[in-house]
Amino acid sequence: MEYEAEQQMEADGRMVFEVAADVSAMHQWLPGEIHVQQISDDLAEGTSNVGNVLHDDVLLRMAPQQLRLEWGSRRRPDYTGWLQVMEHPDGGSSVVAHLSFLGDQPEATGSEQVRQATKRLLEQSLDRLAEEVGRRATQH
Repeated sequence: MEYEAEQQMEADGRMVFEVAADVSAMHQWLPGEIHVQQISDDLAEGTSNVGNVLHDDVLLRMAPQQLRLEWGSRRRPDYTGWLQVMEHPDGGSSVVAHLSFLGDQPEATGSEQVRQATKRLLEQSLDRLAEEVGRRATQH
């Protein structure tokens, strides 16, 4: 099952990407059950505790030149995602976040309620990212 959400931003794409890729501030916009720590310049690892199931094998790759984040499970190929920032000619930007769930995960095979909850979680994360971008823009 694929999930995708898009959010318009009032800031330029480079700034939006810098906020999205700032590991020390990801807790401001990611769902609360996801925790990330930097392991090198362009890599981070994460853990999530969703539905009382601990996933401690998430790897996040940052591609600043493409304004893109990509992540997935190290042990299981049935969960991946990406976030792409796109610059607009008017100076604004937009962000698309995409999640892919395969196999027997609830998000892949679940009810309409599970699908709606996952989509809502994705949209809320992008809303919080927009708030964090706006907060940082007013500090500059």
